[in-house]
Amino acid sequence: MKVDVLLGLQWGDEGKGKIVDVLTPGYDIVARFQGGPNAGHTLEFNSIKHILHTIPSGIFRPHQLNVIGNGVVIDPVVFKKEVEALTRLGIDLKNKLLISKKAHLILPSHRILDAASEAAKGHTKIGSTLKGIGPTYMDKTGRNGLRIGDIISPSFTEKYNFLKEKHKALLTIYDFPYHIEEQEKEWFEGIELIRKYEIIDSEVFINQQLLKGKKVLAEGAQGTLLDIDFGSYPFVTSSNTICAGACTGLGIAPSRIGEVLGVFKAYCTRVGSGPFPTEQDNDTGDTLRKTGNEFGSTTGRPRRCGWLDLVALKYSIMINGVTQLYMTKADVLSDFEIIKIAVSYKINGAETETLPYDLKNISKPKYIEMKGWKCDVSSITSAGEIPKELVNYIKFIEKETGLPVTIVSLGPDRKQIIFRR
Repeated sequence: MKVDVLLGLQWGDEGKGKIVDVLTPGYDIVARFQGGPNAGHTLEFNSIKHILHTIPSGIFRPHQLNVIGNGVVIDPVVFKKEVEALTRLGIDLKNKLLISKKAHLILPSHRILDAASEAAKGHTKIGSTLKGIGPTYMDKTGRNGLRIGDIISPSFTEKYNFLKEKHKALLTIYDFPYHIEEQEKEWFEGIELIRKYEIIDSEVFINQQLLKGKKVLAEGAQGTLLDIDFGSYPFVTSSNTICAGACTGLGIAPSRIGEVLGVFKAYCTRVGSGPFPTEQDNDTGDTLRKTGNEFGSTTGRPRRCGWLDLVALKYSIMINGVTQLYMTKADVLSDFEIIKIAVSYKINGAETETLPYDLKNISKPKYIEMKGWKCDVSSITSAGEIPKELVNYIKFIEKETGLPVTIVSLGPDRKQIIFRR
C-alpha cells in the first residue's frame, strides 16, 4: 500500500482539517507528520466547531487510528487541554491515539525563548505564534532536544533540568522578564497524561501497517509557502511542510508516497509578517476577511486577505508533486461581481510566471478577471448544481495547473462539500 499525503499549498489555513475529517472514513490510519501547536485545524459538524492543534484530524471518526508522528513537536500543556476537550465530547482517545517516541517536546522555556526572541526583533519580527516551535526545532537539530521516549527514562527529570538551565543561560542575553516555575506544574501534569497513552516506534508501526494492506493518510500542518526550505524565508515555520516532510516526519520511503492531495483556498490569506503579492489591504480584503471569518484559529489574529495567486500555487504543485487539487471556501467569493486571479508577476519591469527568490522584489502581480457567480452556493449538494461562473473559475484553475479540482468545499461544515470526480 501507499501513503496518501494531504497538505496545504498556500500560507496555511487552507481548510486541511475539514478535508482530513471528510476523507478519514476511506483510511485506516491518519498520521500527523510535522508542526505543533502553531497549527490550528478547524472542523465543524453537528453545529459545533472543533479546533485541533496536535492531535490528527481523523480523531472524530470512530474506527480509525490516529498517529502523532516523529516530525511533530508536542507541548504537553496544549496536548492536555486538547485531550480534555475531546474527552468531554465522548471521544475515546486511549484506543485511537498513538504517539511517536521520537516526537520532540516543547518545554516552558522554549515558549519563553520564542517570546523573548520575537520581542527583541522589534519591527523586523517574523510573526511567530509564540508557541515555542522555533526553539524546539533548534534544539532538535542542535541535538539537545527532549523526546517523548525520554519521559519513560529514569533520568527524565535530570534531562529536563539540564535543558532548562541551558535555556535560562540563553535568556540572559535578552531583557525579558519571565517566571518559568509558574508554567512547570501544568507542563508536568501534561507529561503524566502523555505517559498514559501508547508510545510507539511510529516509523516501524506505519510501515508494518502498510505491509498489512492498511490505508494511511498523512496530514500536514501549515502550508507549502511556510516551508523552512521552500517558503517565503525568513517568514516561515521551522519544519518541512511539503510532501517530502511526510517521509522524514513519519519514517516512510519516497516510493511509499501515493496520491498527493493539495488543498488551497479559492483566494489567499496569510497570518503574521512576510511578503504577500496579492494582498488586498482595502475594502476587498476587508470583505474577504469578514465573509470568510479570517481570524487565526491558533492566535486569533486577523488574517491578511487577497486574490488567488496562480504563480505561487503552481510553484507549490511543482514542489509537492500534487496529483489532485481540493479547493476550499469558494462560498466566500459569492458576493463579488468580478473575481481576480494573479497569473504572473512584474519584477524590475519584466513579467515572470516563476516564484522569485525574494517575493519583496515583486512590484505588482498581473491579474485576469472573471465574472463572479453572485449567489449563495453553501447549500449545494451536487456538482450539477454549481453555477456556471464557479465552474468556469474551477476550469480555469484546472487548465492553468494541469490538475483536476476533485473536491470543492462550500462552507465550514463537513456536509458542505462536493466531490467532482
